[in-house]
Amino acid sequence: MTLVYLCGACNPFAPGIEEGDPFGDFLGDPKTVEGYFTNFRNAYELRDVSLYESLIDSSFVFIYTDFDTGIEREWGFGQELESTRRLFESTVEVQLQWRQIISRQVFDEGTRAIAVRGFNLAVGLSNGEVYRGDGNVNFLLARADTTLAWRLIRWRDESEL
Repeated sequence: MTLVYLCGACNPFAPGIEEGDPFGDFLGDPKTVEGYFTNFRNAYELRDVSLYESLIDSSFVFIYTDFDTGIEREWGFGQELESTRRLFESTVEVQLQWRQIISRQVFDEGTRAIAVRGFNLAVGLSNGEVYRGDGNVNFLLARADTTLAWRLIRWRDESEL
């Protein structure tokens, strides 16, 4: 009885309004470039293909340098989703840390943005191996108007290897 009297109308599973947004640091505002990067990191670290798919446009192109041949190669939306799904399924942990934004330009009345940013990536496998990589991404983001979330149109991988 004392518990009911002390707790009365409280619900320990529903934080009060004054406690703030419990997901405030987790969810990025998809209408800002920084919020886009937060959601991208979350998709990778949660290994969530559905969340990742919501961040890329159907016209998406990934561009990278094939260092064995010295040739620039690319793939589109379908191959990106499939390769990302395989990556997420074959790992037990992914850690993505964004470093500084090297350059950022918003243009076309706020409907396009180019952001070049450094990253550190660690991918853990079930056998205990960890692969690490770093470099820069060059993202072209777009949206129909400023009330909508950013979506990735082009990802140019500027990593050294």
